[in-house]
Amino acid sequence: MRVSVWPALLLLGTQLGALGSSSVMAAQANDFIQVFEALSGKHPGERKGHAKGICTIGSFQPGAGEPWLKELPLFATEQALPAQVRFSIAGGDPFVADTSRSPRGIGVRIELPDGQVHQLAGLTTPVFPGKNPDSFLGLLRASLAQREGEAGAVARYLQQHPDAARQGQWLKQHNPPAAYTSVNYFGIHSFIFGNEDQQKRFGRWELWPVDGEQPLTDAELAQLPNDFLQDRLIQRLKTGPAQFELKLTLAEEGDPLLDPSQQWPDNRPRVALGRLTIDSVAASACDKLNFDPNVLSKGIAASDDPVLRLRSAAYAISFGKRLSGQ
Repeated sequence: MRVSVWPALLLLGTQLGALGSSSVMAAQANDFIQVFEALSGKHPGERKGHAKGICTIGSFQPGAGEPWLKELPLFATEQALPAQVRFSIAGGDPFVADTSRSPRGIGVRIELPDGQVHQLAGLTTPVFPGKNPDSFLGLLRASLAQREGEAGAVARYLQQHPDAARQGQWLKQHNPPAAYTSVNYFGIHSFIFGNEDQQKRFGRWELWPVDGEQPLTDAELAQLPNDFLQDRLIQRLKTGPAQFELKLTLAEEGDPLLDPSQQWPDNRPRVALGRLTIDSVAASACDKLNFDPNVLSKGIAASDDPVLRLRSAAYAISFGKRLSGQ
């Protein structure tokens, strides 16, 4: 079966990706590990990013809303697939307050019947703080410089790099979630969907909570303890499983395919992919898992988004340090 799409978009994305990959990027994966440790302190044995978190066990029930998606292995079966899910808070501090105005994160590992693994890594913000690794690294270094006494370093940097300001602007306008299970998670990056005999579509995934979205009130932000999110998750699961609808937003011509700092228009078509169910907390279940978003099942490929590409190397360094107690 061939999907009726516009092949020019795939060609455009490939051409842009080739241009991006051929240019010299100053930012290297280890640069991020070093600046994360400088900003948050060294915490041996912990993740260098999203250090504070909790692991859960659940399943993914495929339910693709389009026939062409059902041809992909992740959506081809009717059986529920085992899933391990980690909820977290951005940053390298494992003791950060749960009321902090920073993104929450989710990492999902789904095991397919034939042994393949598909992973998701998302944030509660629909944009990333930088159009490429250099821009993001510059923001982190400006934050460090300001912490070390350089007044106005962040404001000056953001004025020169407006793409790095978009996530912060979003966070100022949206209070943090009241629970890990009452907020949308965004894949942020573009991925390419389609088997070899299909024309391909660019898309970004999202997880929508069945419980609905519920942000903290200003009063709750001022009063809640530093570690309420884990307790709320445990209490929530005592009443039954928590669930998320996995959806795919499909790109249209003109959408920025390789810039995770930009949102796509809200009127883009969304199709159902299935339902993620969280059954129970399993504190150490994912201690030895690395939720690299470039680990994908057949028929789904990473785009040439330079931030997405760099994440594999950064995650691998963090993973190695964590397992070796560094």
